[in-house]
Amino acid sequence: MSLAACLAPLLLLLMAAQLPFEFHLPPHFPYPPSPAENSVTEARVELGRKLFFDPVMSVDSTVSCGSCHKPSLAFADSLSVSPGVEGRLGTRNAPSVVNLAYRPNMLRDGGVPSIEMQVLVPVQEHAEMDFDLNLIVERLRKDSMYVRMSAHAYARRPDGFVVTRALSAYERTLLSGDSEWDKYYQSPEDHPMDQLSAKGLQIFKEKGCVNCHSGIFFSDFSRRNNGLKAQYPDSGLARVSELPEDVGIFVVSSLRNLRYTGPYMHDGSVHSLEEVVDHYASGGSKHKNQDPLIRPFKISKSEKAALVHFLRHGLADPEFIVRHQDDATRPIPEHLTRQAP
Repeated sequence: MSLAACLAPLLLLLMAAQLPFEFHLPPHFPYPPSPAENSVTEARVELGRKLFFDPVMSVDSTVSCGSCHKPSLAFADSLSVSPGVEGRLGTRNAPSVVNLAYRPNMLRDGGVPSIEMQVLVPVQEHAEMDFDLNLIVERLRKDSMYVRMSAHAYARRPDGFVVTRALSAYERTLLSGDSEWDKYYQSPEDHPMDQLSAKGLQIFKEKGCVNCHSGIFFSDFSRRNNGLKAQYPDSGLARVSELPEDVGIFVVSSLRNLRYTGPYMHDGSVHSLEEVVDHYASGGSKHKNQDPLIRPFKISKSEKAALVHFLRHGLADPEFIVRHQDDATRPIPEHLTRQAP
């Protein structure tokens, strides 16, 4: 047998691992951007998926990314604050990581500029995983499957680059854009919203919600103080900037999949969408940094019901939940677990 014939299967295996990932991309969504050194491939996504749901990422191997970002809840949690290792509690509600690929900044306060950098925050945070990236790498290098998958994905042994890039690659694939509103947006005549959702969307615009929760992601991703607190135990962006004008400043959250992601706000202190509407209708707490767009408004009982219906049902994407329901348990494709060429 010729050398070319011997090498052909190995070359095909290597090429297959580097094939671009086929995104489930809603027609009205732009292609997700990614850094040049971390183009999204099947091998990288599968490695990231395995890492996302593996408690090896935490100091005592009890907490994974998926512990707080559950697929059944649109990669959020149902608790106000999710417990980390040893049951430790921080101060912030676990946000959904859906459509993270399009955000210009990460975390609740927007203080981190990329997904790759964001990965390090929960790993090192005392109330979350409380671990060290170098020690994670030591664990992964003792696991033959991680060594093989890393070779397929990045042609190198597990290291800090591999861990942060693989997790980022997986998170970039979590795209949600198949709600009732999305179908209406793409073809209003073929997919009209139900009567109550349509009324809720109209109220959403009339009451000024769209001033911040705009565009196809229902957020402009700006950073604002929404008047939730008169005093902020969690100082928000000021924790990073140390500027008094950044106290209580957080990123405007996307309103997609609110049906699954409550409780709400940066600290999970608001437990229903009705309460969310009440907060904004009240005009906020009048904190000195409160955004001027937060102003009181009147809303009738029927208007509130319609608005909440639109938020809860019109922006929910149950197809996304089904598509990712077995992400934590689905076997890794066999060709990515073989010894790399």
